Amino acid sequence: MTLYLKNSKFIDWQTFEIKNTHIKITEGENENLELIDNIPGDKENIFDCKGKFVTKSFGCGHHHIYSTLARGMPAPKKIPVNFKEILQYIWWNLDKCLDLEMVRVSALASAIYCAKNGVTFVIDHHSSPNAVKNSLETIAQAFDEVGISHLLCYEMSNRDGEKTVEEGLIEHENFLQKGYQGHIGLHASFTVNDKLMQDAVNLSKKFNTGIHIHVAEDMIDQEDSLKNYNLRVVERLDKFGILDLKKSILSHCIHLDDKEKQLIKSKNVWVAENIESNLNNNVGVADYKNITDNVILGTDGMHSDMLRSAKAAFLSGQFIENPSFELIYNRFRNIHRYLSENNFKGDNDNNLVVLDYNSPTELTSENFLGHFIYGIDSTHIDTVISKGKIIVENKQMTTVDENEILKSARKQGLKLWEKMKNQ
Repeated sequence: MTLYLKNSKFIDWQTFEIKNTHIKITEGENENLELIDNIPGDKENIFDCKGKFVTKSFGCGHHHIYSTLARGMPAPKKIPVNFKEILQYIWWNLDKCLDLEMVRVSALASAIYCAKNGVTFVIDHHSSPNAVKNSLETIAQAFDEVGISHLLCYEMSNRDGEKTVEEGLIEHENFLQKGYQGHIGLHASFTVNDKLMQDAVNLSKKFNTGIHIHVAEDMIDQEDSLKNYNLRVVERLDKFGILDLKKSILSHCIHLDDKEKQLIKSKNVWVAENIESNLNNNVGVADYKNITDNVILGTDGMHSDMLRSAKAAFLSGQFIENPSFELIYNRFRNIHRYLSENNFKGDNDNNLVVLDYNSPTELTSENFLGHFIYGIDSTHIDTVISKGKIIVENKQMTTVDENEILKSARKQGLKLWEKMKNQ
């Protein structure tokens, strides 16, 4: 099917050139768009942009949809005093209580939030140790229902025993064999032994993909690696060949020494920055400019708003990186480069946002980046097109019943919290 966007101000996401034009969009995973002067008179599938700005939609480089039902949850039985306790008393308690229905509504709700924030592609890192089987396909189907493209994995670790490890390996294999896009997920070096790391690398090579793993998010990761393997975390990953898998994503990368930074810089591996999560967990911030140009932005499951993540990266980065507007915008858009270079589907130029951005000052190609940092935000997302199909129109979902899904999510959230109290 072909969709026509009438009366748009099209912003080229790479050059910032702004053009008053109509847009012809073809629906599909591998289709693009065409700027046209006139719309043929016999066409019916027309959306009138009424002079609003249109540009490429956004992507999230590191999400945790399993945390969707955490919003407003009761305090843990013990208040955490460090990062390991945050994991033990909050997130490892929560993920163990998830069942497949909770995973499903988490994915549906999270996909809705992504869509309404202009995010049409999500790279997710999932955990539900007592509901591993079919978890990835459950998430994929939920995202497909909303209309969000995806690249998924299950974060395997040894913390929940060998049975869960085996289930994680089988889940990845079954998921990827069905033709879905995915990584092989690992939690972090300090929860992954050598056998699991090697098994994950072997599976990555079998399916021509990469490893998605948290790296040196807290010093506990480095301390464990040095104590048990006499290697720093990135050195350990390099020993197993993870840095040679160009589709790999190393998330966080905060507590690295110069040798580790040089190792990453010398490879074609990617790093995901999750600044708000790092600040929330008080684990520190990183000077990503000294690590690699291959930095993509994520949310770490805190929310689904990538415009917010970009602003946070810019403002927080002033203390350590002093980033330019251009640098942060490039990180915001690097997910498109990552997906294109690695031949993942679903992120072609027929993914668009219509921005109802009625600025008090003129927006031009010369000052676009200033508007990006200080002006444009998620409240300006009016309509969203994913793979050539409108999934949000005039701020309303078109593909699913948002109210029914959120009603179901609230019900499952209460069920989850009750289970967590009894853990």
